Amino acid sequence: MSHPITVTHRHGESITVESGRTELMTYVYKPDPGEFESQKPYVHPLRTLAGNTVTGYRPNDHRWHKGLQMTASHVSGQNFWGGNTYVRGEGYLALPERVGSMRHEGFEAFEAHPDELRFVENLRWLNNGGDPWALERRELRAHSVDPANGTWALDWSIRLTNTCDAPLRFGSPTTEGREMAGYTGLHWRGPREFTGGAVRGPGTTGADAMMGTQGRWLAFTGEHDEVDGHSTVVFEHCPSNSESVHESHWFVRSDPTPAVAISWAFFEEFELPGGESFEYTYRILIADGALNHERIDRTLDEHPW
Repeated sequence: MSHPITVTHRHGESITVESGRTELMTYVYKPDPGEFESQKPYVHPLRTLAGNTVTGYRPNDHRWHKGLQMTASHVSGQNFWGGNTYVRGEGYLALPERVGSMRHEGFEAFEAHPDELRFVENLRWLNNGGDPWALERRELRAHSVDPANGTWALDWSIRLTNTCDAPLRFGSPTTEGREMAGYTGLHWRGPREFTGGAVRGPGTTGADAMMGTQGRWLAFTGEHDEVDGHSTVVFEHCPSNSESVHESHWFVRSDPTPAVAISWAFFEEFELPGGESFEYTYRILIADGALNHERIDRTLDEHPW
């Protein structure tokens, strides 16, 4: 039985989930003012049950990194990631005319239960000129609050439909020529103190070993400032992702920036024809402590899809 939660919805602004006296997450859908940072919803702060924050917000190295958010670094010449755009042969350039946005259109469903929150949000992907390119149906589910295990889970699903007549082409800096920079898709930025943290996957350890690979899950463990302790964030693929439009790979860095992206276009581009859709579903496990391979596998298995 999952532990009780409390949900607070500040209409037009944000949704907060608490357990006991701990704010577990705040989902912000009111647009930030900075258009160059790609206005779109994000989760920050994201916290463990002990109250330790496991997301960073607008770090000085990448102001457009905001907690946990859906991104798309290269879409038919537009940047739904934010900040500088990587251009083949020229490197990273400040091209504000290429930065798009994801506009909140409303909630299709909103269900707050004693031990679970589930909502479905509709968003419109707009190019820099304000033209609608895609419609996203996003579902978030906060659940499985387990104080005995020190864990809780957040599921994040996306169904994106191309509303243009022409295909949308999805890529990454790597598909534009920068090696091992395949970030795009769901992106997590860790707090500053997680720099140099431990990265592991099934049978694998180390950020360099995990970069560009595939697998069921990836875990990032960091040690906090101010408090004596570690936290672990685990990213898991839903089995149905293997049947989606394009295979995904892990983008992960521990140093100089703690970051993970579940990249749907790491090494090669893919096209989404007009009127067609793709879907992905992920689970993020937020845990107190430094979880090892065995405990991660056991905890994920206890919450099957």
